[in-house]
Amino acid sequence: MSNASFHHALVLITGGGTGIGAALAKTLSAAGARVVVADIDGAQAAAVQARGEAVEAVTLDVTNAEAVQTLVSDLVARYGALDYLFNNAGISVCADARDLEIAHWRKVIDVNLMGVVYGTHAAYQQMVKQGHGHIVNIASLAGLVPFPTNAPYAASKHAVVGLSLSMRTEGEALGVKVSAVCPGFIQSNIFTATPFINVKREAILAAMPFKPVSTDTAATKILEGVRRNEAIISFPFYARLMWRLYRLWPGLLNVLGRQQIRDLRKVRIEP
Repeated sequence: MSNASFHHALVLITGGGTGIGAALAKTLSAAGARVVVADIDGAQAAAVQARGEAVEAVTLDVTNAEAVQTLVSDLVARYGALDYLFNNAGISVCADARDLEIAHWRKVIDVNLMGVVYGTHAAYQQMVKQGHGHIVNIASLAGLVPFPTNAPYAASKHAVVGLSLSMRTEGEALGVKVSAVCPGFIQSNIFTATPFINVKREAILAAMPFKPVSTDTAATKILEGVRRNEAIISFPFYARLMWRLYRLWPGLLNVLGRQQIRDLRKVRIEP
């Protein structure tokens, strides 16, 4: 299927109940796509469907590989093909790394990386069989540059970028496209859902260096990149600039990173 149009395409969005996922569902539905929204919170997914922005709502835990595979197989059995998968489900944790427990690392890696692996694996096998498809993995600017104060998130998103670029090359001759989305700050519910360990949420959010982009704007930017089949879809301007600066002059980003962790430690609560 051509990336020129989403009309009548079957699209699966994980983490689609809120935030970027819900905005993607709204925009894609308006473009004529048949959108299936999956979310660990079934009520939020159902709300998207109730607004007419999805044809189906599914309760899904992306860390359950069998459930992800079953969903993909079921959709293909009923609709005939899976044209797009947006691996969007993700979580974060904000802390000085010395305050993290292994459980924090495991939870972020399980959702942000293994959830993407399970979705990508299931969709890729089907897309190879049908000879077309596009997997879009929602990573982050933190997948392109270091992110002190959120090491588990950065680790997971760097891995998603590596996975995406590697499979993009493998899938090219088989008709399967793969893109990684690496935006800056987005005004989504991740800011309210993220645990802040030994720091006050309000103090960290008040120190954010850039104004978050709205989810509707993010969805538009993402889909523009998907239409162009971009390998890395990064926005807004400062995100692309920081990515370029890091490649050309990594020392500059390290200076900013040191300031970032110093600022967090000023408001850190000694455990």
